[in-house]
Amino acid sequence: MTYFRLRPGSLLVLAALLFGALALQAQESTPAATVPARLTVTLSATGDGPVPTVNKDDVIVTQGRNNRRKVISWEAARGEHAGLDLFILIDDVLNTSVGSQLDTLRDFINAQPSSTAVGVGYMRNATFQIAQNFTTDHALAAKALRLPRGSAGAMGNPYRSLMALMNGWPQHQNRRGIIAVTDGIIRMRSGGGPNSRFLGTDPDVNSASSVAQRTGTLIYSLYFPGVGHFQRNFWEATNGQNGMARLSEESGGESFFLGLQAPVSFGPWLDSIQRLIDNQYLLVFGASPNRRAGLQNVDLSTEVPGVDLESARGAWVPAAGGQ
Repeated sequence: MTYFRLRPGSLLVLAALLFGALALQAQESTPAATVPARLTVTLSATGDGPVPTVNKDDVIVTQGRNNRRKVISWEAARGEHAGLDLFILIDDVLNTSVGSQLDTLRDFINAQPSSTAVGVGYMRNATFQIAQNFTTDHALAAKALRLPRGSAGAMGNPYRSLMALMNGWPQHQNRRGIIAVTDGIIRMRSGGGPNSRFLGTDPDVNSASSVAQRTGTLIYSLYFPGVGHFQRNFWEATNGQNGMARLSEESGGESFFLGLQAPVSFGPWLDSIQRLIDNQYLLVFGASPNRRAGLQNVDLSTEVPGVDLESARGAWVPAAGGQ
């Protein structure tokens, strides 16, 4: 029979290895702490029929690299959860022919339920001017609509106007939505000339997208041509349209356009927006936090056939420990 003699130092090494293995096993068996994160989710049918019913247990939330997260709550945006702040933001640079659409916008505002507060304002000089603050008096909000001035001012930038509005929004539990009527063109230049920006990488589009996702603001953009030589520049016009389309998509909203021409009527677009608003849910899920609060990519899916779940690209996740 062969015997092995352990040196005193070897016993310490074995003890350390055993302790480490037990600690690792405990870490793997104990679920990581999570914090609640929120998203507004829009359901849409993939076919011509009604939107299928999706229950809490049908929702699959993944964060990061396919890490599934627990759904804490899933509430239809109806009844006590129906609150919505909806701001109509019109670019002052638009061609005044948009006046033919104002009655359609007024009808849309007046048709909103009592749970929706509507505000009206105008983009100008990279900020915005309020024509009517949020109100449930929809006739008062509709009355605030006016013709645009046909000028962006010296610093026209619809993305900075949107950021100014979102950053100054009152804090409460209502859903947040913006209907932005603009051509999306940045007329303000900080140097480098009109070709200094590359398609889809403008820093103001990036910043506006981050603010929209952080604040949970869904942006629905309606394209209408503006005035001036920028509008006649095909590169500028398409770049502006693509910028607004990207911003709307990443916020969880949607963009509407008909090439680079003015639409005959906003009516069909506004009807689509109303259907989207009427089929929304409030999702709370357990997110895995980092040391600092920030946006984290989230994917939503379901095995219920015939329905799509749309939301912002990312959710704002509080820091670990609430710091």
